[in-house]
Amino acid sequence: MNFAIGVFDLFAYTIPGALYVAFFGYLGTKLHILTAASIGGVPTVALIVVIVVLSFLLGYLAYPLGEALERIVPRRRSRNAPEEFLRRTPEAEGRPFLKENTHLLLGALQLHDKEVAADVTRVRASGLMVRNCAPPLLFGAVAAIVEIFAGKHPFIAAGFAVLFLLASLTLVTQSRKFGLWAGMKTLELCFWIPEIDEKLAAPQNDKASKIPATETSTQPPSTSPVTPPNR
Repeated sequence: MNFAIGVFDLFAYTIPGALYVAFFGYLGTKLHILTAASIGGVPTVALIVVIVVLSFLLGYLAYPLGEALERIVPRRRSRNAPEEFLRRTPEAEGRPFLKENTHLLLGALQLHDKEVAADVTRVRASGLMVRNCAPPLLFGAVAAIVEIFAGKHPFIAAGFAVLFLLASLTLVTQSRKFGLWAGMKTLELCFWIPEIDEKLAAPQNDKASKIPATETSTQPPSTSPVTPPNR
């Protein structure tokens, strides 16, 4: 049986999950649940496989935490990919593909050229990796704050608390930039796809041609006799 992890899975789930594994490993060591003797008896290959699988599962299960943290952290400014693209490429004004969702455009780009679309996928995966790495670093900051009062080196723990907290907030900010870059890259590549505007504008034209005509009055015609004019 072959076990393979794609680029998207590696960046979006496995690498952030490895930070969760490290955090829980730290807690297990502090609580004396994990010891060198218990880990040393496990074969190296089996230990690596367990760590990789746990990293993927934890990264997948903790995915909503990254989304929640991104919503909580305030934005300094709101940047929209289509607006930014139009600012840099004014000749694209009025083209139908700019009105579509970038995920739909990415699907069109993948159908057109998978190798080119892989560049956008890597940027999106990098942004998700950066965002999903923020929560475990925030948990590390909380653990460092606890170490200030419970540990033997409060000043070192305070330094790590500040470092982890700033790193967590910075990662959320950088993930938004990756998202903007992925959207911009998608629009830039779709700009050169032949006939993409015609394909997207066709459904709108079909809807316009199927608009029903205005119905006339449904009342029956009057049956009253017509009075002849006076002579």
